[in-house]
Amino acid sequence: MKIGFIGLGVMGSPMARHLANAGHEIATTLNRSPLPEGIAARVLPAPAEVAEASEIVILMLPDTPDVERVLLGDRGVLAGLRPGSLVIDMSTISPIATRRFADTVGQKGGSYLDAPVSGGQVGAENATLTIMVGGAEADFDRALPLFQIMGKNITLVGATGAGQTCKLANQIIVALTIEAVSEALVFASKAGCDPARVRQALMGGFAASRVLEVHGERMIKRSFAPGFRLKLHQKDLTLALDSAKSLGVALPNTATAQELMSACDREQDHSSLVKALEALASHRLG
Repeated sequence: MKIGFIGLGVMGSPMARHLANAGHEIATTLNRSPLPEGIAARVLPAPAEVAEASEIVILMLPDTPDVERVLLGDRGVLAGLRPGSLVIDMSTISPIATRRFADTVGQKGGSYLDAPVSGGQVGAENATLTIMVGGAEADFDRALPLFQIMGKNITLVGATGAGQTCKLANQIIVALTIEAVSEALVFASKAGCDPARVRQALMGGFAASRVLEVHGERMIKRSFAPGFRLKLHQKDLTLALDSAKSLGVALPNTATAQELMSACDREQDHSSLVKALEALASHRLG
């Protein structure tokens, strides 16, 4: 297939590479960075030209304004979109904006899926991403062979916007679990216990989780090189809180986690949230 892929960052590059290695023709446009190594792709001047050259356009961008600019801006995707084309947004953005973008694409004769992912850089590189999809079943079926190249756990969650809503629910759970692990390890450490041994003990019980396994180890070893930058997770929690406000839903613990993130280095891994708890306890792990 002829695929446009816009957003060759930490996540997008390996995703596009998997598609190219599977034999699909990739077209892209670049902002300032050169074409990442190992990706066979045509580089075109603007998103409009990418859309003109593609049957399916995939977006993998940082935030809602980035998607709006690439999709609807001057020489954006919409300007070159061919009738019958499919736009797949794999970014994590506002569910409300997603529905507006889908309507606009539909008015141009195209189709739209929101398909945010979970699994981080490792999942993108290993093609094991979890992909949460919102949109029409026929469009999902059309895109499924591509999703299967990039991920493993692929679910059509519901109508347009449902994929983004599911991803925000995922980010709420992950953030609150990171915060809970941080509290537990700081508490145990300040009480005089070895946090590494506490973590080892907890991994054999009901408190065991992937966050305790991976991020608990990061906290103890002070290994905060970004796998998923804290600033992006904070952005996702802000989206969740904005959506919850429009629904009249209270997310008190999500709001607390989002505020704690403001006390941390937002360029580090989201496991560095532990530093906010350490500061409040005047105690550092290890």
